[in-house]
Amino acid sequence: DIIQLDDLAQLLIDSGYERESMVEGVGQFSIRGGIVDFFAPGNDNAYRIELFDDEVDSIRVFDTETQRSLDMLQSVHTVPVREVLILEDFRGDVIEGINDSLEKATRNLDRDSALRQNLEEKFMDYIEGLSEGLHISNMDMLIPYIRDEYLSSILEYLQSDSMIVLDEPRRIEQRVGDIEEQFIFQYSQLLERGEVLPQHEDITYGYPHIMNMYNNRIVMTNTALLGDSAGIKPKTIIKFSSRPMQSFHNNLEFLKEELDHYIYRGYRIIIFSGTEQRGRKLMEALEDLGIRSTYVADPHRDIGTGQIFITAGSIGAGFEYMDIKFAFIGEREIYRSVRGRARKPKARTKGDMVTTAELNPGDYVVHENHGIGLYEGTEQLDIQGIKKDYLTINYQGNDKLYVPVDQLDLLQRYIGSETDRPKINRLSSPEWIRTKQRVKKAVEDMAKDLLELYAKRENLKGFAFSKDALWQGQFEDTFPYEETDSQIRSVGEIKRDMERDKPMDRLLCGDVGYGKTEVALRAAFKAIMDGKQVAFLVPTTILAQQHYSTIIDRFADFPITVGMLSRFRTAREQEETTDGLQKGIVDIVVGTHRLLSKDIVFKDLGLLIVDEEQRFGVKHKETLKQMKENVDVLTLTATPIPRTLHMSLTGVRDMSTIDEPPEDRYPVQTYVMEFNEHMVREAALKEIGRDGQIYFVYNRVRTIDRMASRLKKLIPEARIAVAHGQMGERELEKVMVDFIENKYDMLVCTTIIETGLDIQNVNTMFIYDADRMGLAQLYQLRGRIGRTNRVAYAYFTYDRDKVLTEVAEKRLRAIKDFTEFGSGFKIAMRDLEIRGSGNLLGVEQHGHIEAIGYDLYVKYLNQTVKRLRGEEVEEPVNTTIDLSVDGYIMEEYIGDQEQKIQIYKKIAAINDGDDYSELLDELVDRFGDVPREVQNLMDISYIKNRASIYRVNNIVQVDDMITLEFASMECITPDLINYLSMEYGRKLYFDLSNTPCFKYRFRGDVISNLKILIERIGAFCSKAAEE
Repeated sequence: DIIQLDDLAQLLIDSGYERESMVEGVGQFSIRGGIVDFFAPGNDNAYRIELFDDEVDSIRVFDTETQRSLDMLQSVHTVPVREVLILEDFRGDVIEGINDSLEKATRNLDRDSALRQNLEEKFMDYIEGLSEGLHISNMDMLIPYIRDEYLSSILEYLQSDSMIVLDEPRRIEQRVGDIEEQFIFQYSQLLERGEVLPQHEDITYGYPHIMNMYNNRIVMTNTALLGDSAGIKPKTIIKFSSRPMQSFHNNLEFLKEELDHYIYRGYRIIIFSGTEQRGRKLMEALEDLGIRSTYVADPHRDIGTGQIFITAGSIGAGFEYMDIKFAFIGEREIYRSVRGRARKPKARTKGDMVTTAELNPGDYVVHENHGIGLYEGTEQLDIQGIKKDYLTINYQGNDKLYVPVDQLDLLQRYIGSETDRPKINRLSSPEWIRTKQRVKKAVEDMAKDLLELYAKRENLKGFAFSKDALWQGQFEDTFPYEETDSQIRSVGEIKRDMERDKPMDRLLCGDVGYGKTEVALRAAFKAIMDGKQVAFLVPTTILAQQHYSTIIDRFADFPITVGMLSRFRTAREQEETTDGLQKGIVDIVVGTHRLLSKDIVFKDLGLLIVDEEQRFGVKHKETLKQMKENVDVLTLTATPIPRTLHMSLTGVRDMSTIDEPPEDRYPVQTYVMEFNEHMVREAALKEIGRDGQIYFVYNRVRTIDRMASRLKKLIPEARIAVAHGQMGERELEKVMVDFIENKYDMLVCTTIIETGLDIQNVNTMFIYDADRMGLAQLYQLRGRIGRTNRVAYAYFTYDRDKVLTEVAEKRLRAIKDFTEFGSGFKIAMRDLEIRGSGNLLGVEQHGHIEAIGYDLYVKYLNQTVKRLRGEEVEEPVNTTIDLSVDGYIMEEYIGDQEQKIQIYKKIAAINDGDDYSELLDELVDRFGDVPREVQNLMDISYIKNRASIYRVNNIVQVDDMITLEFASMECITPDLINYLSMEYGRKLYFDLSNTPCFKYRFRGDVISNLKILIERIGAFCSKAAEE
C-alpha cells in the first residue's frame, strides 16, 4: 500500500491517539524515521508499520515490554481510542458552538465574578486545545456542539439484523432512571460552580429514546417473571424449565452418583474445570471411579446423549435444562468456591528493560572507583577527530568526570536513603576508599555471624515431618485459585525443609496479595497432619481476625480445631483456647503478641508462622528467639526483597519468594492531588454505584470523628463508619465485621488497615495528608484495594494550601508512577527494596547501604559470602578500551534521551554472540538500519566484556599498533604465547618487562582485527580449561 507518513500521523491523532517517544500503552503512537508504532484498543500487543519512502514495507506485531517484534502481518485494522472524536470537518462548528454558549452563559454575570472567571478559563482551554489539535480530556463535554449527522449511538454500529438481548428489562429501566437522576443532580451542582454550560444537560439518551431505537430490530428479553418487560410487547414467549446445579463439596463419590443419574436419564453433560491441568486431573479421577469422560478444548463440539465433556473455562454457576436434558457443572460446584484465578505471567526475556534502573539528569549515581556524584546527562566529545558519547558526572567542587558509555557497568543509580540526600564525594579523595573499606569490614562481620548461625542451626536436631499424607492433596485441591509457579516452588522448598531432621528457619517474601497466606497454610496443614500444633503470630488484632476467618474457611472440610488469641476475644474465650493448647485440643492458634505471654503453653508445638516479624518490639523478638530454638519457623514478609540480595544470601539465609501477581489484577489507578470535596463525592458515589466500598484513611484519632461528620454531610447517600486503634475491642470488632458484611459503604479509619487486611469489595481509597506518610506505608495501604478483577482507584491527597517538601513531593510522585508506563514503578520498587534489605540485614547494615549505594553493597556481600564459604573469589577485571573509531548514537537515530540510556545499558551488557545478534535485531526492528557508529559501540562492548573474562586490563590503539595489557603474569602462559606466535608470527610480540602485554601490528579495520584476536585467545582458554 501507498501511505504518506504525515497522513498516517494525522489519522492517528484524529482517532484520539497520543504521540509519545515510545509506545508503552493503549492509545499511544510514536514515529521514528520511517517506523510508526501504535497500540490500538482491544489488542494484547501493539503494531509496527515500517515505510520505505511512501510504501508499506512491513507490518509487525510487537511486545511493548521488550519493544521487540513478534509476528509479521499482511494488514492491520484499527479503531479509534475514544468514543468522541473531533474531526477537521466539524472542528470549527464545535469551537463556534462553545463560544456562543459561553457568551450567553456569561452575558449577565459580573466581569469579576468567580463563576464567570471559572467558566471562561475552563472553556477557553477547550477552544485553545481544539484550535491547536491537542489531546483534550473529558471529550464528552463537546457532544452538545457536534451536529446530529455526526452523532451516533452504539446501536447504529450493529447490522440491521443483529439481535439485541435485554436481561431483566425492568431492572435496566430502573438502573437507567437512577443514572439519569444522579446525572441531573451532579449537573446542577456543576452548573452552579461554573464547571459546565447549560447545553451539557443534553449529552445522554433517556430511556424512552433508547426504547425507540429498538424499533425494527430483533429484541429478545430475558425475564424471571412473565410480563415484566418494561414497555416491550413480546411477539413470542418461550418458557423453559431450569434449576441451579447442586454443590458437590469436593466429594468425587457424590459427583459420581449424580453423573450416573444424568447418564441413566440420557443427559448431555459439560463440566467446566477452570484450567486444562485441573480438567485432565478430574478426567483421570472420574476414570478411576468408572466414569468415562472426554477432555475437549472446544466445548461447542457435538455431544451425544450420555456423554460427558470436560473443558477448561468457567461459568458463574452450574445449572441444568430439564426439558432438553442438558447439564452444565462449574468448578464452583465441584471445588466449593472460586473467587479468582492466577495467571502465569509472560516469561521475561534476556535484555528485558524491566530490570533497568533508568538514569535521569539530576539522579545520584555511584561510580565504583570515584564514589557518589550527580548525573548530568550524556555529552558527545570530539577528541583528536574521534567522536564518542560520554556520561557526565558532577562531583564536589564542580569537578566533572566523563565516563565512556562502554564503561556504563561501572556506574549505578544510587539507591540508599528515601529521605536524605547522599553526600557527594570529591574526585581523587581518599575518603571514598576509606568508606568502601569500612563497609567491607562491616559486611564481613555480618556475614560471619550469619554463617555461624546457619552452621549452628544445621547441628541442631529437629522434628522430621512425614511425606505428604492423602488429606494434604485433598486440602490443596480445594484452593479456589490456580497456584502460580512461584507459589508451587515455595511450597516445595518449605516442605523439603520440614521433612529434614533440622529445625526450619525460612523467610517467605511476597508482594501484597500474592498468596503468602495460602503457602503458610499448606505448611500448617502438613504439621497438623503429623500431630503437631501450629502457632500463627501476627502484629495486629485486625490481621489476627482476618487470618482466623481465612483459616476457618480453608480448614472447614477437615477435623481441625482453630483458636484465636487477641483482644477481640473475651476472657472466657481466651481461657478456653489456652486450655485447649495445653491439652492438645487446639491444632492451630492465630494471635497477636498475646501468644508470647508466659501463660501460653503448647502440648506439642511443631511450627511457628510469624507474619511481618519486623513490626514486633525488642522484648517480643527476644521471646520469639526462645520459641524458635526447637521448632520449625516460617516468617512471612510483604516488604520486597531484591532478587540480587536473595542470591547473595543463598546458603546463609533460607529464603523463598513469590513474585507473580494474580490473574486479572488491574493496576490500581493512582491520583495525587490537592484535597477536593467535589472529587471525593464524585469518586465515592461512583464506587457505591457499582456496589463497592471505600476506605478513607485519616490518621489523626483526635479529630477523626469530626472528619467522619464532614463526610456524612458531603455524601449523605453513604453509610459511614469509623475505626481506629484506640476504640474498645468489642466496638472495633463490631465495626470491622459490619463493614466486611457490607453494612457500611465507607470506613473512615487510621492506618490500622495497613497490614494484611483483605476485603475484596473495597476498591476505592482516599488518603488524607498522604504527604505525611512514608513510601512503604503508602504502598502497603494502597495494596489493600485492587485485590479482584475490578479496577481500583487510590486518591493520595494533600492540603490545598500546603507547600510540599522536596521529600514528600518525591515520595508522592514515586507512588503515582507505580501505575504509569515506564520506569517510575521500577525505581520506586527499588527504593522500597532498600527497606526490605534493612529489615533483613538489620539497621546497622541499612546505614552501610546508604553509604555506598545498594548495588555496590550487594556486590561486596556476594564476594564476602563466597570467600567465607571457601569458594574462590577473583577480583573482576574491568577492561578499558581506547580505539580510534567513532562510537556514539546520533540524535537522528535515537532522539529520546531515556531510550538512548536504555540502549546504552543493553550495549554494555553484550557478553556473547547471542547477545550481540539479539540486540542488533532489536535495533533494526525498532529504529531501522544500524549506523556504523552504533555498531562500533556494540563491537567495543563485546570486545571489552570478552577481554574482561581473559583478565585484560587495558586495550589501547596507537596508529596501527594495538596493545593488550594483562592483569598479571599468571594470565600469560607459555602455551598461550606459543599458540599466538604460530597464528600471528612477527605481527604480534610480547613485552613482559613491566606490565605484561601483547603488542599487535594490524592491517585494515581495527575492530575486525581485535575481535578475531580476542576470540582466538578465548578459544585457546576454553580448550585449555577442557584439558
